[in-house]
Amino acid sequence: MKYLIIYLFILFSSIGHSQKLLIPMDLSQTDHLKSYGLVYWAIKNGHITDWLLNYRGGSFAMNYDDEVATECRIRGIYFEQISDATYQSIIEEVQSEKNNQELVKLEKAPKIAVYAPPGAQPWDDAVRLALEYAEIEHDIIWDEEVMTEKLKDYDWLHLHHEDFTGQHGKFWVAYRNAPWYIQQVALNESMAKKLGFPDVCELKKAVARKIREYVASGGYLFAMCTATDSYDIALAVENVDICDVMFDGTPYDHNANEKLNYEETFAFENFRLILDPTEVEFSDIDIGANNINNPDADYFTLFEFSAKYDPVPTMLTQNHVNVIKGFLGQTTSFKKSLLKKTVTILGMKEGTEEVRYIYGNVGRGFYTWYGGHDPEDYVHRIGDPPTDLSLFKNSPGYRLILNNVLFPAAKKKKQKT
Repeated sequence: MKYLIIYLFILFSSIGHSQKLLIPMDLSQTDHLKSYGLVYWAIKNGHITDWLLNYRGGSFAMNYDDEVATECRIRGIYFEQISDATYQSIIEEVQSEKNNQELVKLEKAPKIAVYAPPGAQPWDDAVRLALEYAEIEHDIIWDEEVMTEKLKDYDWLHLHHEDFTGQHGKFWVAYRNAPWYIQQVALNESMAKKLGFPDVCELKKAVARKIREYVASGGYLFAMCTATDSYDIALAVENVDICDVMFDGTPYDHNANEKLNYEETFAFENFRLILDPTEVEFSDIDIGANNINNPDADYFTLFEFSAKYDPVPTMLTQNHVNVIKGFLGQTTSFKKSLLKKTVTILGMKEGTEEVRYIYGNVGRGFYTWYGGHDPEDYVHRIGDPPTDLSLFKNSPGYRLILNNVLFPAAKKKKQKT
């Protein structure tokens, strides 16, 4: 009898350990956004997680653990407890050459930084909203941290929708007397002086170059809205003055467009600057504000990639739908003809030049640009209330942001040839 009890104990213990916890990311999921936070929490606590690309919307799986299951329940995340045998059949399906699916191991929680000035509110930045709703740890850094080599402490960096050309968002005409604008200018000028730069324009160029070094050394960079095109512009104008008198005390170089260095940029080339400080656009890169009066017609489509041969773009496009509702920003979408050949288009509006979502690599690192400001606030204006993500738990547009957060956690392996 004693030996029978011992045998049964070993048997049931073995069965318990062979259970898997599956977090489906298809339409059955109750909270897609918090699921990313749960996975981040799990890998940080030592639970190696499988990302099942293109399986039920890009599902996650790990060894069953009561603590993880409890955490799922607390966060309102739907999960399934399945046997090891069932999971093995899923793995066989995912790894079959007949299916456009793949398994990627998530092993290390990336250390995350968000570039934002002191006092910036979380609702000013969709990425901060997503990170806070999903309960993903992150630090806020700004120019001083970048210029004093603190970027090396982070695996993933998000650029706040800041103007890297130093023109304060080109809001001078409309908002130069607004208290928030005056405060923003004073804050930037104070930082430029502190760090030894003659003006904000030169400071932002230097910050852009430091971030470029970070990416080339293996960092992951994610940017939205004006941080996409203004960043590339800052790299292209290292030795060119594009700021007018109200920004740096001197007039801009009227021959600036003939002096742009596209070799230094990440994604764009052959673009032309809009030097007039009374116009809010930086250049002809952005072409996406055409549907402001017709949001019902504004959608873009995610491209499908080979999960086995192109795992990176596949990770970045995981979703439970492939058509995403569009949304505006000061920079909304990118003109296709101005993209470098090295850029991979992840999503665009079919039948147009409007590209919404791109990625590429610089040196040993990667970058992703995502046009627009807030995936669930079509026209987000200055002073608008924050988006409540508890009302958008299954947002496909926000899922694209969080795919990027988990991307650095993936175990690196050579792509198949």
